[in-house]
Amino acid sequence: MKGYRAGVVAAVAYVWGAGAIAADKNVFDSTHSYPDRPIRLIAPFVPGGPTDIVARLVAQKLSENVKQTVVVDNRGGAAGAVGMQIAAASAPDGYTLVLGSSGNLAVNPALDSKLPYHPLTDFQPLTQTTSGPQIIVVPISLQVKSVQDLVAMAKAKPGQLNYASGGSGTTTHLGVELFKMAAGVNIIHVPYKGTGQALTDVMTGQVQMMMSSALPALPHIKSGKLRGLAVTSSKRASVYPDLPTVAESGFPGFETTSWHGLLLPAKTPKALSTHVHAELVKALNDPDVKQRFANVGMDTVANTPPEFSAYIKSESEKWAKVIRTIGIKPE
Repeated sequence: MKGYRAGVVAAVAYVWGAGAIAADKNVFDSTHSYPDRPIRLIAPFVPGGPTDIVARLVAQKLSENVKQTVVVDNRGGAAGAVGMQIAAASAPDGYTLVLGSSGNLAVNPALDSKLPYHPLTDFQPLTQTTSGPQIIVVPISLQVKSVQDLVAMAKAKPGQLNYASGGSGTTTHLGVELFKMAAGVNIIHVPYKGTGQALTDVMTGQVQMMMSSALPALPHIKSGKLRGLAVTSSKRASVYPDLPTVAESGFPGFETTSWHGLLLPAKTPKALSTHVHAELVKALNDPDVKQRFANVGMDTVANTPPEFSAYIKSESEKWAKVIRTIGIKPE
């Protein structure tokens, strides 16, 4: 993985809730207030992307529930590894949270055994926050109107169609490789340095398809600049209910999503992490939060720490199989 880049720090006010902890006993002690200073929420990507959006929506609702300040600390670099490493090395005192993604919690560990962190040993997973489908999109000019049409064209022209991704090893890359394995087609990968330029080249027809997360793709579908063929989740997306799933399009069991979740450093006292989890679940289950996430193509999850840990493990195993099959290596 290349390049480490300093993040941009932005302050977001929110409330955390009265509580106290005696760290040496791993229990709450009402004689010591928690929190008594700002809390840092690390978002391991630059501002404006899906991870940043999730972080700020969660922080905004927490601000209405409890009373303290959180600093949303954007630490982009190395596909999220920079921010994750900073969070893993932070004091386990409840004052540093990190918002991980499917990429840096499941894909990267499967891709690179030498990462400077491990999601299940260097952290306590708290809860998955959100899950959203990817969407298979094609240029309006391409004469395909369904997944079946795309597969038929790819089989008729093996190796002649291209697909864009936001970079090698990203979910926009591996998701299409998983689809290629399911469909038995040969479509050539064209990696970009980000989703924006990749989608632009799909719109102009320079590349024939992409599997994009919903957030950046939906405006272009709605404006008629892209054609959406299917969503990759197990059920149709509420934000675009007319699009079938890939599973409905002839590939039962196919599923891949973009997801996020919150974690604490591994040695955080259990009583404190339990308290933090309860506050996060309360915020995520707020109807307004759910609707705001739905508006950008995401479902809220709010599961338990064991459930989230098991999901990270299962997702990493799934992507490890794809990575072994196609033989990609970390950059």
